[in-house]
Amino acid sequence: MSDPPVPVLMYHSVAIAPNAATRTLSVAPEAFAEQLALVAESGSTPVTTAELAAHWRGGRPLPARPVLITFDDGYEGVHRHALPLLARHGFPATLFVSTGWLRGAYDTGGGLDTMLDWHQVRRLAASGVEIGGHSHTHPQLDQLDEAALAGELSRCTEILADELGTRPVSFAYPYGYSSRRVRRAVRAAGYAQALAVGNGLARRAQGPYALRRVTVRRGTDAEEFTRLLRGQDIGRTFARDRALTRGYALVRRARRIGASLHGAGRARD
Repeated sequence: MSDPPVPVLMYHSVAIAPNAATRTLSVAPEAFAEQLALVAESGSTPVTTAELAAHWRGGRPLPARPVLITFDDGYEGVHRHALPLLARHGFPATLFVSTGWLRGAYDTGGGLDTMLDWHQVRRLAASGVEIGGHSHTHPQLDQLDEAALAGELSRCTEILADELGTRPVSFAYPYGYSSRRVRRAVRAAGYAQALAVGNGLARRAQGPYALRRVTVRRGTDAEEFTRLLRGQDIGRTFARDRALTRGYALVRRARRIGASLHGAGRARD
């Protein structure tokens, strides 16, 4: 019997008054509270990214109706608003941080809204939230050359290890973009699994470095959220997103090939 697919929920900001840059992908605290209540009522069992991958890698059965709750980037509202609600239900989650966006010694100034500081990240980790990597400055990794790609991954990994006392084992691709070359680099950097977007259910057959997620937005109402939990109408719900993703993939591939050809031409000059 094949392993059932798993909904992996992708959140970003949880905020009362998000700014224009994060509004679409933010969720109001009251909406997030309602969604966690729906998770509990559905009989779903939240697990972390590392736990899901370990279950699949080791062949052990998953808990009944597994679901993942994940956050990208590292917005301050994950600590202020999401953590108390997760704790109320006893739900684990995974937070993927771009280390150069967080407030503190490594801040590159790229954060799109108020970001977490390292004290808050450590408190999240101590509360049972898995902390994963999301690069250092949140670039499109598939557009970087080898040195820059390796630098983004190693810098993120080293900072997380220094700040938390343990190396991260899970990674999420910024913007959801990856390629075979990027996935190899993520594996070489020591990550055991990585999440894309894809707006589909995660399946063991996707492999540990290309697991899909579904996007939760500010406009995701209770009915749509319930369908996401049940894995229903995923294709129809995200049809436009998938078409745009395919188009962006072609553009990024063309840019990468163009950059490679340009670099080769300059080398011959």
